Amino acid sequence: MKRIVILISGRGSNMLSILDANLPVEVAAVISNRRDAAGLASAHARGIKTLAVEHRDYASREAFDAALAEKIDELSPDYVILAGFMRILGNDFVRRYAGRLLNIHPSLLPAFPGMATHRRALEEGVKIHGCTVHFVTEKLDHGAIVIQAAVPVLETDTEETLATRVLKQEHRIYPEAIRWLAAGRLKVEGNRVCIGIPGTPKGTLISPEMSR
Repeated sequence: MKRIVILISGRGSNMLSILDANLPVEVAAVISNRRDAAGLASAHARGIKTLAVEHRDYASREAFDAALAEKIDELSPDYVILAGFMRILGNDFVRRYAGRLLNIHPSLLPAFPGMATHRRALEEGVKIHGCTVHFVTEKLDHGAIVIQAAVPVLETDTEETLATRVLKQEHRIYPEAIRWLAAGRLKVEGNRVCIGIPGTPKGTLISPEMSR
């Protein structure tokens, strides 16, 4: 059984969706860059090992990355899963876990990398928004895409209402991507992910709300 480490920064709602999905993986630990992250208490309550590597204790990103990598390596995971981890990881860290580092981003990449994705989607007037599971590379939010889910942007949407609908789909697609990863079904060729599952790639784009 594959071992994963989950990295969080806050309440850990994507982490909980992973823990609730009965995936064929062993969760070695949940690690946060904030000691006060609510998700740590949630994971602990489920019997999951928790650790905090507080980024504010380190003078540089490189020092924090090194400390975080040390804790991860002690757990010997097969994969590192970013689930609402709100720190940009340096190139050395990303290279260390190349091909083993997965993230979920609240937009249909390559649109709207970085922060404030829902506000930017509304400002740009896009009609479709969503979320993306992708491999992490040195270029921020530009790694090979595993799966996406799309939702319509409604005339009445606010950042909060749009974020709520997108988050619902994050909880749907992230466990599925990890299931494929743990089963060895994901192969990266260039910047494309090939999935060894009958019916894909059709199954890698989910649009549950497009008909409203």
